[in-house]
Amino acid sequence: MTAVPPPKESAPPHAPPSAPRPRRPTRAGVLLGSQLAFNLGFFAVVPFLAGVLRGDFALTGAAVGLVLGLRTAAQQGLFLFGGALADRYGARSLILLGCAVRVAGFALLAWSTAIAEGPRLALFVAGTVLTGMGGALFSPALETLVARTDVARRSRRTTLFALLAVAGETGAAIGPVAGALLLGWGFPAVATCGAALFALVAIVLSALLPRDDGPRRPRRERDGAFAVLRDRRFVALAALASVNLLAYNQLYLGLPVELDRVGAGPEALALLFAWVSLLTIALQLPVSRLMRRVGERRALRAGYLLLSSAFVVLAAAAPLAPADDVRLVPAAVSTTLLTLGHLVLTPLVLSLVPRFGPEHRWGSAFGLLATCGGVSVLIGNTVLGALYAGADAVTPAAAAPWIVLALLPLLPAWLVPRLVPASPPRGPSPVAEP
Repeated sequence: MTAVPPPKESAPPHAPPSAPRPRRPTRAGVLLGSQLAFNLGFFAVVPFLAGVLRGDFALTGAAVGLVLGLRTAAQQGLFLFGGALADRYGARSLILLGCAVRVAGFALLAWSTAIAEGPRLALFVAGTVLTGMGGALFSPALETLVARTDVARRSRRTTLFALLAVAGETGAAIGPVAGALLLGWGFPAVATCGAALFALVAIVLSALLPRDDGPRRPRRERDGAFAVLRDRRFVALAALASVNLLAYNQLYLGLPVELDRVGAGPEALALLFAWVSLLTIALQLPVSRLMRRVGERRALRAGYLLLSSAFVVLAAAAPLAPADDVRLVPAAVSTTLLTLGHLVLTPLVLSLVPRFGPEHRWGSAFGLLATCGGVSVLIGNTVLGALYAGADAVTPAAAAPWIVLALLPLLPAWLVPRLVPASPPRGPSPVAEP
């Protein structure tokens, strides 16, 4: 007899398919989302501080400026310190610590405006300072992780810093709108929501960022920040590159003066700020891709020349009586050129940091860049403030601040390309995409 083979086993006809494993977000996605959330939370709260100080605490304009200056000093002055701590203790630890400090700052802002008695102003000032300190702790650490991830993805057409700028500008555009909507429930609600957002981001990052986030500064190397300061080439780059931040800051200091000259109100200023956000979100990636094809040195020169040309436009228009139908044209053209120069320079300069030293000093390097920018804005705006006193009238003297600003970018346009190391970093530690 012929043996009958046993029937083959088959899967049940209605067996459920195996569920796909959930995909973890990439390192780049986590960092970009963090930047968006950081700027959203920051700009939902900080733009309203001046109004609270004037309304709730009845402070004079000078006192308001002093309190807001303390926040800026706490952030800009401590960037180098925050970067050095990131090199020593790890970027992940400093990001989480910075989030915790900012949560504490926003919580103090909420508490001080919710209570009726007690040291309300002292608590508000302390919260303002802690808000700045939090940024000084997590910003260089975040940029360090972005640099490590960017080095590992060199084949991409766009640097991760360009994507970081888009994410940050998106958060900066949404933040004030969200804050204004929450302001109907009072400023304590705004500050509390800001604190809750940073607390949520800290929880998410503690779960998604690996504990081993790159090489640390060796214990025997006690002078990580000082080692960066001894690198004359990088210090020169940081000082010259700070002209970009000083120029961009004129959107807040100088642009209102030009609008006063032509008789435009705050609505025009708001419209131009919206235009800056739109340009940044729409053009940052195309501009960065174009500059990558052009080459770093040519791109750096082009960026600083764009900054210079933005102020040439205003210098040329200053002595001319504005015609009603075109009175906003000089400000609009200048704002566009200034924004384009900023889009060229900011991601490019940040992406150059890894070429200037070992990976365990990158945090200090990013901190020094930010600190130099803050010092440049402080000194530059002090000098320019005196020149702006006569710039709101239709006279040849009104061109003085714009001429100074047009000349400043010419020096970095000439020198910065000469300071850039020729080759990209050769030995980065690999960054896994979790």
